[in-house]
Amino acid sequence: MVGVLASVDQRTQLVGENRLELLLFYLHSRHLFALNVFKIKEVVKLPHLSKIPHSHSKITGVANIRGESIPVIDLRQAISMSAVKYAEDCNLVITEYNRSVQGFLIGKVDQIVNMTWSDIMPPPSSVGKNHYLTALTKIKRDDQEHLVEIIDVEKVLAEIVEYEVDISDGVLDQGIVNEFAGRKILHADDSPTARKQVSDTLSQLGIEIIPASNGLEALNMLRDWADEGRDVEKELLMVITDAEMPSMDGYRLTHEIRNDGRLKNLYVVLNTSLSGSFNGAMVEKVGCNAFLSKFQPDLLVNEVQNRLKEVLNNSTE
Repeated sequence: MVGVLASVDQRTQLVGENRLELLLFYLHSRHLFALNVFKIKEVVKLPHLSKIPHSHSKITGVANIRGESIPVIDLRQAISMSAVKYAEDCNLVITEYNRSVQGFLIGKVDQIVNMTWSDIMPPPSSVGKNHYLTALTKIKRDDQEHLVEIIDVEKVLAEIVEYEVDISDGVLDQGIVNEFAGRKILHADDSPTARKQVSDTLSQLGIEIIPASNGLEALNMLRDWADEGRDVEKELLMVITDAEMPSMDGYRLTHEIRNDGRLKNLYVVLNTSLSGSFNGAMVEKVGCNAFLSKFQPDLLVNEVQNRLKEVLNNSTE
């Protein structure tokens, strides 16, 4: 296991190439689950956990990792599987999502696999809305295909720490607040929870949010509208995209937009739970207009508001 996990922090160079790497693991069952390596800070053997009275039922305790207290979520219970006793093969996956650090208690670590986003499939619609999967993929082992379930961490976290969509006093420019109504934004994100966060925030302003569950779906929508003769650049205030999505990631989506003469001037905002200076470099490389770390309602509204001001100023020139 040490050999597999020691290189976790060296595996970020694939982002932006429509590729990813997944950490495969078990949750004390025969099913394989996965998390994107890029969101993982490290994986360690399960340390001692300190219990916190009256904490959320899915938080099994707090781990002290090099002086930092990190809440630990029992991932098996968090995705509505029955509780089991801890075993010797338990591990702690330390992740960073939406500007917060948390640990996920998992079972045995299997391996890290290199995939393309085209290998990643959205969950079938027939599974309903209450599942905890953001995507599925398959791996071949012993001449057999095995299904891998990729967990929607944003949904897990949203059920433990309720997200806010209220806009703080003083954020909105009252001089243009009536100009939001009827504006349209295309939002691409594979997490239903993330799409709802953005929609619940911006719909308060009267903005119409057009959802897409991955970059390829968003790109096809844009191209179809352009094929119909619509002026997409005028119709859309902006495109908001996640970085990591099945079929096509947000970096590739932006690249394709910039290389289509009918779409190249669209305002594109990368809105992702990934954080750090790497994203700034990727934004510049592929040509995004802005980067926002999830989930910050005031900053999201401010970005949309600044873009609207720019559009209004251009229309009066």
